[in-house]
Amino acid sequence: MNEHLLIMVKKQKVSNTIIKPLQESVWNQFGASLEALQNAIKLCPDQNWDTEKRFWIQAYHCLFFTDYYLTLDAAAFVPPPPFTYSEFEDQMPDHIYSKEELLTYLHYCRGKAKDIFLNANIDLQETRWKNTSGSMDYSLLELLLYNMRHIQHHAAQLNLILRQDIQDAPNWVSRATQPL
Repeated sequence: MNEHLLIMVKKQKVSNTIIKPLQESVWNQFGASLEALQNAIKLCPDQNWDTEKRFWIQAYHCLFFTDYYLTLDAAAFVPPPPFTYSEFEDQMPDHIYSKEELLTYLHYCRGKAKDIFLNANIDLQETRWKNTSGSMDYSLLELLLYNMRHIQHHAAQLNLILRQDIQDAPNWVSRATQPL
């Protein structure tokens, strides 16, 4: 084996020993944030879904942007039906999305995230993500962390609403229960 090839093989082994545990660790926390959001959505009573506190709108906003940030080419982003671009247009959606619709959207986002984490061809540090306006330019790794923080922020808001309205909230999710 020539020296150049041997160096490449050694670098690949070192890279895999670093990348794989990092990938799994970030997934454990990213997946946990999605589960925390899911638990809040599931716990919300029907009578609290569409009040002045806008529980469903907060949950939808969070899922819409989770989906957007998981789209590697931001210009190609299309929300799945029945969802619209209302979040980009700063308008209310055309109807109140049901709990089932939002849980389906969450499941869709979880699958999309898993695809990114499992795609061995994506270099999380070198792949760049830019939004269409150009105001965001992040490595994919940083974007995943940004996205996770956004999910956690809204899951916490929803948990606060639940505590205020029904004196209950989901338990803390320490790591994803669904493995990568």
